[in-house]
Amino acid sequence: MNRPKTSALVVSYRTGLRLRDCLHALKSDPEVDEIVLVDNGNPPEDMAWIEDFASRAGWLNLIRPGENLGFGKACNLAAHAAGGELLVFVNPDAMIRRGSVSALWAAGHDQPSPWLVGGRIFGVDGVEQRGCRRRELSWATALGLVRWTLEREAPPVGPVPMPVISGAFFAMLKADFLGLGGFDEGYFLHVEDVDLCRSVRVAGGAVLYQPLAGVLHYGATSDAPSQTVARHKADSLAFYFRKWASGPVDRAMNALLIPLLRWWVTR
Repeated sequence: MNRPKTSALVVSYRTGLRLRDCLHALKSDPEVDEIVLVDNGNPPEDMAWIEDFASRAGWLNLIRPGENLGFGKACNLAAHAAGGELLVFVNPDAMIRRGSVSALWAAGHDQPSPWLVGGRIFGVDGVEQRGCRRRELSWATALGLVRWTLEREAPPVGPVPMPVISGAFFAMLKADFLGLGGFDEGYFLHVEDVDLCRSVRVAGGAVLYQPLAGVLHYGATSDAPSQTVARHKADSLAFYFRKWASGPVDRAMNALLIPLLRWWVTR
């Protein structure tokens, strides 16, 4: 089956110079038909550069909501605006590797709907970064009693089922993403990708990790205060466990452990 028209979705908030690398890589990739950029807030000099880039790129759809919507809500806005049937979500501080769109599509197109495929995320040293393949989120993994991320495990040579992949780089059909309601906007930052993976699996679909698709991820480029980010993460984890609680035992665990989790994440 031929790969459908592809829209790359990028959400930027005070990303810095790495956003330029991200957009240039997407613009030069022949497998990317459109870029949708949501500018959640950037300094004036970066905003001016973005406007100039958009005017020259021609097929970049620039969306400026006028406030920081958070990652998930901004992604949903981008997905609704996208003209492509295949959505590829890329962090603003990541550079896509040539051939990755085809690799993501090859892994997912014959899977049961809804499907979601994440790719390999690596640093400037070429080493796989933490989080692009993960176990299911549980209290044991959240509190560090069981290792959550799998980058220390032997990497697969091809696409494999994976409970959780990273929202920093993944592909999904637009119809599937919107059919599930997109990202749950109850998450402002962090854990929305974990939630989406679970929603895909609960709906009877497939979540896969495709090591043959990848992005170079610089990471930690936003100048958002670290304590603010930590608080968002703690709030998102608490929201996740409350959302997916399945009975009185889960709710009792939440009441007991959420205060401990908040301390653990923001300490």
